[in-house]
Amino acid sequence: MAQLLDVDAWVKRLAAIPAGEFTLPRVDQFEQDFASRAQTLAPYLFYSKGHYTRNLIHKCELFEVIAICWEVGQASRIHNHRDQSCWMSVPIGRLRVQNFRVEAKDQSHGTCRLVPTDSYDMDPEHPGTVQPGQPVHQVLNLKEFAQRSTSIHIYSYPYSSCEVYSIEKGVYADAPLHYSSEYGKLSPDEKLL
Repeated sequence: MAQLLDVDAWVKRLAAIPAGEFTLPRVDQFEQDFASRAQTLAPYLFYSKGHYTRNLIHKCELFEVIAICWEVGQASRIHNHRDQSCWMSVPIGRLRVQNFRVEAKDQSHGTCRLVPTDSYDMDPEHPGTVQPGQPVHQVLNLKEFAQRSTSIHIYSYPYSSCEVYSIEKGVYADAPLHYSSEYGKLSPDEKLL
């Protein structure tokens, strides 16, 4: 069972990992050993019925920490992380991660063929990691989970766009990323429903 820390203490302990040790296994172990106390996330939690929200908690040159807030039934688009490492934990609720294998990709036409592979659920006791060999995935707060969820994502290094995929249309494209809030302050252009 992970030791629960206030989110500020959790970030401080994460930031104490030297850059040379900020690897998949080392941060995996950190996530097994320490978790953020859900109640201390309140300043960073903004939910919207229209879409999931991305809420910046901490950002430095090495990594960023984002709280993503999911209403029941919300899901991300199928996406990658631009070859950046990603660790996820779910201090509130439960989420499903569906992985995909890219079987074909034509950059000149923006087309692709994806095949769903494995999936797993995350909850307060079960964090997850995006595996470098299979970085294309989707995160879902399924209706049957019947509750709001919040996931905490560690990205190393921070990035501002990703590739999003449509399995139905067989296409992919670049998509810019934005924060719904930064350090507890709602972004001016964010509309919460």
